[in-house]
Amino acid sequence: MKFLRNPEREVFYFRLRVLVASGLVLAGFGLLFLRFAWLQVVRHEDFYARAEQNRIALVPVPANRGLIKDRHGEIIAKNYSAYTLEIAPDQVASVEATIDQLSKVVQIEARDRRRFYKVIEDFKRLDSVPIRTRLTDEEVARFAAQRFRFPGVELRARLFRQYPLGETASHVLGYIGRISPNDEQRIDQFADPAEYNGTEYIGKIGVESSYEEDLHGTTGFEQVEITAGGHPVRTLARTASVPGRNVILSIDIRLQQLVEKAFGERRGALIAIEPDTGDVLAFVSKPTFDPNLFVDGIDPQNWDALNNSPDKPLNNRALRGQYPPGSTIKPFMALAAAFGFTTYAMVFPLVTEFVEPSPLTPTQVERKLAGRAAKI
Repeated sequence: MKFLRNPEREVFYFRLRVLVASGLVLAGFGLLFLRFAWLQVVRHEDFYARAEQNRIALVPVPANRGLIKDRHGEIIAKNYSAYTLEIAPDQVASVEATIDQLSKVVQIEARDRRRFYKVIEDFKRLDSVPIRTRLTDEEVARFAAQRFRFPGVELRARLFRQYPLGETASHVLGYIGRISPNDEQRIDQFADPAEYNGTEYIGKIGVESSYEEDLHGTTGFEQVEITAGGHPVRTLARTASVPGRNVILSIDIRLQQLVEKAFGERRGALIAIEPDTGDVLAFVSKPTFDPNLFVDGIDPQNWDALNNSPDKPLNNRALRGQYPPGSTIKPFMALAAAFGFTTYAMVFPLVTEFVEPSPLTPTQVERKLAGRAAKI
């Protein structure tokens, strides 16, 4: 049985199929165009902001901590810059293997490893953790030449606190240390907690703690263009940080050293007060300790030696020691009440002045301080 072909009908169905297919194609392109319009026009601002966030990182710039000086302008707490080798644990395949490889480039001791893992355990919020601090120029050069071998490891310039007189006036000055969860709660009580973005250290005790907000300064920010791997390419904009205020104490550091030397190895406390002004000239608690041990995080050996010593060098005897004052203090307390003084700080001032960071050169600053000391 033969079927006769109907050319006109075949042409009709062919045209119908072409028409349907063309409609589907046009509908697909229409939907695609609408989607492009939605992404490029309606959502343009949102996606542009996201792209900028991926391309640009807002990096906080910690402020230089203010200096602490005695009444004659002698610096008893200062800062110095040094290079630090830091590892971002979430950016390396194996932390232990990375440290082993780094130890072939720069010297890494067992105590550096212990401190590294202790910092990771105690401060989980840190993005990068130092494995070595205060690198020499030679170590910096060696690592820079082989930096490509260590993704997730960065060489950074950091400011470190230094107490040039060592144990002298340690109970007055106190020390700084890494910000702990308890410190974060304390920061929340400050006038502007956002100033501590990017800050890793805070005053723990003494003047460093009591005048923390004055010494800290104002944090700056940098807009840094970064690669997809998070490495900086260039700095686009910068808001400079403002250094902390310099604190001038009423302490005469030479008198402080003289009294501490007179105590020798004996335990005790002494406070010397200027009768005319009430200024505290010497504030001695013996034995003392070296606050420099705490700046990078004290190692277990030194901590055990201080904490378990029968002399209790960490105990501030001048402030917390319970010594019966006797009746001689009663007239002073009566005078303080009569003149409206309500706190010991009002009766016996320890900090006499705050000084904004000087824009002068170091030589000019020395001349200015020498002139001021001559007046005193």
